Amino acid sequence: MKRNTRIAAALAACAVTMQGCYMLPYDQNGQPFPIYPIGVPPNAQAPATGPGAVALNVRLYPANDVATQTGMLTGTVVNMMNGKGRFQLSYKGETLTGEATRVSNEERRGIASAYGSKGTIMSCDYQMTTPYQGTGECQLSTSATYTLHLGGN
Repeated sequence: MKRNTRIAAALAACAVTMQGCYMLPYDQNGQPFPIYPIGVPPNAQAPATGPGAVALNVRLYPANDVATQTGMLTGTVVNMMNGKGRFQLSYKGETLTGEATRVSNEERRGIASAYGSKGTIMSCDYQMTTPYQGTGECQLSTSATYTLHLGGN
């Protein structure tokens, strides 16, 4: 019985000490790959990572018949405030993750791309009116088209 207590105590100690640990994959240049949480509810606030980063809600409204079958989509984008951002949303039970980048020499215009584990691809073109609000259009590989609204809740 004393042995079982020691084993239980050892396992508990391991669980407590390893609680905040995780591994990050690195690319060939020694930079960590972007990690996106899997299975986060579509209305969840993405964590603002990095100094000055801002989490914004994203809403996509159907703009054609294919998109109307699914309805409005919601997600989050983290504006890194350096011309880049990361976003995530759920489409038909598939989590799409990707990144957004400001177009060179255009202060407010950007493009975004995302990919889901089932092969769905999304491409967006958007215009920021402020660092916290913008609009645009997104095309999915399913032929669905959406009007995009960033922030401004």
